[in-house]
Amino acid sequence: MSTVSKIVPFGSGGRIVETACSSLSLAARGLNILESKFADREFAATFLRLVGMIMNVRGRVIVTGIGKSGIVARKMTATLTSTGTPALFLHPADAGHGDLGMVTPDDVVLMLSHSGESTELGPIIQYCKRFAIPLIGLTAKGLSTVAEAADICILMPEVREACPNMLAPTTSTTLQMAFGDALAMSLMEMRGFSADDFHKFHPMGRLGAQLVKVRELMAAGADVPKVPEDASLLDATIEMTRARLGGTAVVDRGGKLIGAFTDGDLRRAVTGKQNLTDAVGRFMTATPLAIAPDELASEALRLMQERNITLLFVCEKDRLVGALHMHDLLHAGVA
Repeated sequence: MSTVSKIVPFGSGGRIVETACSSLSLAARGLNILESKFADREFAATFLRLVGMIMNVRGRVIVTGIGKSGIVARKMTATLTSTGTPALFLHPADAGHGDLGMVTPDDVVLMLSHSGESTELGPIIQYCKRFAIPLIGLTAKGLSTVAEAADICILMPEVREACPNMLAPTTSTTLQMAFGDALAMSLMEMRGFSADDFHKFHPMGRLGAQLVKVRELMAAGADVPKVPEDASLLDATIEMTRARLGGTAVVDRGGKLIGAFTDGDLRRAVTGKQNLTDAVGRFMTATPLAIAPDELASEALRLMQERNITLLFVCEKDRLVGALHMHDLLHAGVA
């Protein structure tokens, strides 16, 4: 038996677009309603209690939920973990078959359920009550089992789902997701979670590359091309050739960066038929652009692109400590 695909008439396109826009409008309206709840003193106070409880917990945040709430719970777990709050997802179906053993008295359980009556959550609630494990409920039903069992209950606003049958969770899960992000960002702020901390948890990929520090990529020690200020053009050329970075730093006797001499400077000097015994100081770029070793490599890339240069020297309090080439950034995936 062949299957005939249902063809959507061209004339119904406007209705389809209208449906999509309506879904987005309902989501936006729901988010505005959720944001406005923070203006309520009682809701704000409950949220602060929630943040305080998680900040003071010695263990982890065990996030759980079933169905679409379970999918949101997984995402919430990932966001919390990557921003400094140790978290673990517990599937309610597995909880009653041994996985409750992962929950310790040092943990706190965050339970997501729009209706607050999902039967699969029952064993987790009973376990929390039996072993005095703090339970946080995130639900839209104030008289539900989850709300009444929770030590702290975040009562989400009742919103209209985008589904015309009011069956598929849409707007409500959008609000759950947004609340999870708001909670993670609040905890991140409380912990003073920095870009350095973020990089520890995101060492791979494009994001990790953008958080790499200059000192992790720069040439250092004997690999840094440098000549004294009284060096000749020939000396500078030999040093550039040795290091193969397309330039050399010019330093004073104390190691302070006072100039840069590049391939371009050399070509201009040769074009002017200068003597190779002439001092490099006559042809160098004085007070060249430099960057600190603890700056992000992405900032070094920005400076290079702005100045249209490929070599950037690294200094600590004007003292030369390294050299960073555009090739280093390309190799690390920053550029």
